[in-house]
Amino acid sequence: MKLKDLAERLGAELVTSDGQEAPGEVEVTGIAGIEDAGPGHVTFVANPKYAGLARSTRAAAVIVEPEFAVIGVPTLRIKNPYLAFAKAIEVFYQPPVYASGIHPTAVIDPSASVGSNAHIGAYVVISAGCAIGNDAVLLPHVVIYPEVTIGDRFFAHAHAVVREGCRLGNDVVLQNGAIVGADGFGFAKGAEGRWVKIVQSGPAVLEDSVEVQANACIDRASIGETRIGRGAKVDNLVQVGHGSTVGENTLLCAQVGLAGSTTIGKNVILAGQVGVAGHLTVGDGAVATAQSGIPSDVAPGAVVSGYPAMDNRAWLRTVAAVNRLPELLRRLKSSERDAK
Repeated sequence: MKLKDLAERLGAELVTSDGQEAPGEVEVTGIAGIEDAGPGHVTFVANPKYAGLARSTRAAAVIVEPEFAVIGVPTLRIKNPYLAFAKAIEVFYQPPVYASGIHPTAVIDPSASVGSNAHIGAYVVISAGCAIGNDAVLLPHVVIYPEVTIGDRFFAHAHAVVREGCRLGNDVVLQNGAIVGADGFGFAKGAEGRWVKIVQSGPAVLEDSVEVQANACIDRASIGETRIGRGAKVDNLVQVGHGSTVGENTLLCAQVGLAGSTTIGKNVILAGQVGVAGHLTVGDGAVATAQSGIPSDVAPGAVVSGYPAMDNRAWLRTVAAVNRLPELLRRLKSSERDAK
């Protein structure tokens, strides 16, 4: 499409290299990262460390913030370049279209109900008492256990599983191998020292617009429920322990682990491999940087790092001091020798 048409689709201001409005007649053929972009591509800069690459890019145009310096190619200026780039990808990428219909190998219990325009792939199983809304897509080998309720526009990739009694809202996406409602890790030690399984009777509940990515596990609760709030996103290989609550629009990044009965607030970001001990509360808007270990409550809006997790700035100072320990130790030994 024409560059001016893309700018209009994105709601961006199109500016040429001399800072004036551009006609935008350049043909745009696709989207690419800034290091790989060539003629016909649109790329973006959201991180300042890539600003230098924008000045030497071969791309047809660069999506930038409104205050970005004028460069040698046209720019699409918008407040959130990263979001605009994501929308630009949607313009050019055409995902597979799954026609409505039920594959002959699928097994749907007579007591289950499936809304209109559903695509039910090969070897899908929908068990007794299930209710699935309109426009669902269930790809091969998806299994829905008994008495599950799912809203409209459900999209389950191959080998996703939803266990008995779980409830999912509208626009929920399960990537490959995602498991919703598997048994929580609950065991009590008996008189003879053997572990006795605690029945996990409570469902997992996913509110509207939740996405659970590949091989992540949302455990069911022993009593009560496990709940993932509206708009939350759960990355690959994340473990949400039984009875936990995750607030709206929270991000749980790769390999995050929440122990049982953890409460995570709204708009929280837990970066990769963050671990949270059980029965804790992480307040709204908090951020934990990668590989942080959280053994106690985190205040709303706090940014924490390290183990045990502490204020991010204090952690950075601590790491800097640790890196200087060999030098300080040498100085100390030298001083001791001089004192003798």
